[in-house]
Amino acid sequence: MKALAANVTKGLSVGSRLLCHDNSGAREIQIIGVLHSNTTRKRVPSAGVGKLVIASVKKGNPDMVKKIVRAVIVRQRKEFRRPSGLRISFEDNAAVLITDEGLPVGTEIKGVVAKEVAERFPKVAAISPGIV
Repeated sequence: MKALAANVTKGLSVGSRLLCHDNSGAREIQIIGVLHSNTTRKRVPSAGVGKLVIASVKKGNPDMVKKIVRAVIVRQRKEFRRPSGLRISFEDNAAVLITDEGLPVGTEIKGVVAKEVAERFPKVAAISPGIV
């Protein structure tokens, strides 16, 4: 997995609920774990744009509810800083479900994705309508 160029502030912690903006069948997910988070013992892991999370589907199709899935965070409300000095924030928190190989589960994404996600997950960026 490629390193992020931006200094992304981690705005979502374990227990956060966010929208699933693809057509995989899930509508809302809850973060239950963060992959590759090197934290101190007993500290709650947190994630930001471009991070892989393990989540539980809370709302959506009946066959998807209560499933444990992997997702990548594509938007967050908490602003973060890019190397150019630009500060970026979105109007909602959103994620996209992916497989173990990093391929998106759905075939289309609603809304734009951050440039940091496009660098790390090019297949997700290919099916998104825009990159910010």
